[in-house]
Parts: sequence; C-alpha cells; structure tokens
Amino acid sequence: METKVKAQKNSEKKKTILTEIWRARYLYLLLLPFLVWLIVFHYIPMGGIVMAFKDYKARLGILGSPWVGLKHFERIFVTPDAITSIKNTLQISLGRIIWEFPMPILLAIMITEMPGTKVKKVYQTVFTFPHFLSWVVVSSIMTSLFSNSGVVNTALAGMGMEKVQFLGESGFFRVMLYVTENWKEVGWGAIIYMAAIAGIDPTLYEAASIDGASRLRQIWHITLSSLKPTIAIMFILKIGGIMNAGFDQIFNMRNDVVKASSQILDTYIYDITFLATPNYGFSTAVGLFKAVINFILLTIANQTVGILTGTKMFSFRKEKVKQEKPAKAKAK
Repeated sequence: METKVKAQKNSEKKKTILTEIWRARYLYLLLLPFLVWLIVFHYIPMGGIVMAFKDYKARLGILGSPWVGLKHFERIFVTPDAITSIKNTLQISLGRIIWEFPMPILLAIMITEMPGTKVKKVYQTVFTFPHFLSWVVVSSIMTSLFSNSGVVNTALAGMGMEKVQFLGESGFFRVMLYVTENWKEVGWGAIIYMAAIAGIDPTLYEAASIDGASRLRQIWHITLSSLKPTIAIMFILKIGGIMNAGFDQIFNMRNDVVKASSQILDTYIYDITFLATPNYGFSTAVGLFKAVINFILLTIANQTVGILTGTKMFSFRKEKVKQEKPAKAKAK
C-alpha cells in the first residue's frame, strides 16, 4: 500500500514539473543556446580528464594509452616549478581578495550616493567601459606607460629622478596587477551591487533620516546590511576561483624578468604544454588538481559563509522548513 502511495506521489510530482516546464517553455528556449554551449565546450571535453591517469601517446590515443595511476599527481609535489606556481597562485589570489574584492562595493555606494541621474550615468559609463577592452590592449597600454622606456619613466628621467621598474620588479609587478585589474573590472563588478542597492526600500532611509541618522550611518546600517546576501554570494564565488589568479592578465603582462613571481598554475600549464616537450598527461593532472582544489575551497567557503551570514549558494541537504501548526479551535 505504501509503495503505491509513493509511486502516486512521484507521478504527481513529475506531472507538476512537466507542467511548470511547459508554462515557462519560452524561457527554456532562450536558455537552450547556453545549455548547448555549456555541454559542447565544458561537459563533453571532460572525457579528456582520463589523460591525467595515463601516459598519453598520440599514436595510441586516449583509450589505448597505458594507465599510470597517480604518477602525474605525485610529480606535482616534487617539481620545483609546479610548487612555485602553486605558491604564486595563492599569494596573488589572496592579494586580489584584499585589494580588489571591496572596490566594486565602494564604487557602487559612491555612484548611488551622487546627486543627479545624468552624473551617475556618466560615471557608470566611464568606469564600465574598460571592461570591454581585451587584456592584449590593456597590457600594450601599460607597457607604453610603465616600461623602462615608457612615458612615465621618460618623464621621471626628464625631471632628474631615477626610473622605476614598474613591470620589471616582483613587488611593483604584483601591485600593477591589482591596479590594472581594478581599473578594468571595478565598474563591471559594481553593476551587481548597484542593482542590489536599487532594490532597497527607500522608506528605510526616510525613517533613518527622521530619526536623525547621518548619511554615513544610513550607508552602514541600511545599505551595507541590505547588501550582505549579495556580498556573501560574490565572496563565495571569489574564494571558489582562488586557484585561477587571472590567466589572461598575467599571460599578457608578464615578462622573463618577473617570471619567477608571476608564474601561476594556468601559465605553468600553458608553458609545459606548448613551450616545452609536451606531456599532456602531466598538464591534464595539473589542471584537474587546480579544479579539485577550487571545488574544495568553494564548498568550505559556502559552508563557512552560510554559518556566519545565513546565506549559501547551495546546500547538500534538504533544508527543513518549519511550518506553524494551525491553532486548535476552542470547543464551545
């Protein structure tokens, strides 16, 4: 009897899901191109992960190549260049969290606090425009400005001052990474927070001003408090991508002088795959190692932020919803 009841409930759920899908069929059609792209370029290539456990030979193919187990993963922890790239990746990514993550929040607050709609639009356009420039263009601009023979050093030399190796010293180079990333992406990142601020009930600010709260107190107690869920989600995503560290930027801005301090995992994978005798099994193992660490960090950040703020991106267990029991009618 219980089996029949369960089967009936499951069939009712399926009908409900199919009904909801049919009602939103046009939205699913809009989503279809993205799903096709995701499957073709992200899920189908995942079959190549098996190379991380094989001694890949091109003439034998992926399936015909011999298995080597965890040999490539063990090599990661005994190769000095791989260890250095892991350290650099962590250091640069932690620096990005400190110097880059708060900037879109601050910019979004500053723009929304400006009087006048036209001024806001102008500043938003100015700060958002660099996002659409490729890192090839940005790195060329930075080289023209800050290289040893660039505009800035030429001006310093003209004033009798010593030239500064902005792109030729490890410390300066990492600072330039943070500065250029903020210049390029801060406006784009601020859009999410500005949208969240636009959804805050304006009556909260009116009530606070009536109670005598200054504008700074209103920003602290209303704006930032309302932004907590958005900040929590963006922080989880930032932690989840901590092993990436920005391949496009570093690949285009790096040079041989700062290679030791700018070599991250992604550039290391590129170098051992295309600039040396290729070992596809080892490079695949490094990429899989990076993805696994990112997933572990994402899970830890999700749970930690969920405990601290009550906001999570996802949950591995079904959250129990407390339902209030209907009050019993009093007997007459």
